[in-house]
Amino acid sequence: MVMTMQDVAPAPEREWPDLIAKTARGDQEAFSRLYDQSSPHIYGLILRVVNQPQIAEEVTMDVYVQVWKQAQSYNVNRGTPMGWLVTLARSRAIDRLRSGRMERTNVTSIEEVVGLMSDGANPEDQSSGRQRAEIVRNALTALSDEQRESLVLAYFGGYSQSEISEQLGIPLGTVKTRIRMAMIRLRDALAPYREGLIA
Repeated sequence: MVMTMQDVAPAPEREWPDLIAKTARGDQEAFSRLYDQSSPHIYGLILRVVNQPQIAEEVTMDVYVQVWKQAQSYNVNRGTPMGWLVTLARSRAIDRLRSGRMERTNVTSIEEVVGLMSDGANPEDQSSGRQRAEIVRNALTALSDEQRESLVLAYFGGYSQSEISEQLGIPLGTVKTRIRMAMIRLRDALAPYREGLIA
């Protein structure tokens, strides 16, 4: 017997393909159940990316409006429901960061990930930290969408590589390769700034 991703998914998630299919037919009750079961996880992921609760709530609502409108586009053969939702959430969160509708709220998250600033920094250190964070942000934009997605889930979302593999419905080896290549590209992109970043 061949097991699919749906067979090994957590029990509540096993009904999500059916809930999504019903949502595509305009079933509001199914959509409500899908939202209740999945939104806490999606909100948590978005919050780690945008680092501001109010913005995270707005982006989460945007994600589920998109789910309601585009549920028919979900294809169970191309990945798990959670992988699909995570992809929508990542895309929406990154779009919000890029849109300029946030006041640099991702600075703290990026600094925490790469350890750029210490607690209790004075104004001069904070200014320097913002400059360093801008360098890192620019380096992140040089990554492919796939590399950035895996990196965001690993370092902002706190997922293990195995969890990322399950969430996105891709082989573990692919996740490891994407993250490794992303880190190599970041290292190369940041090499000219190495002294400033670790000062």
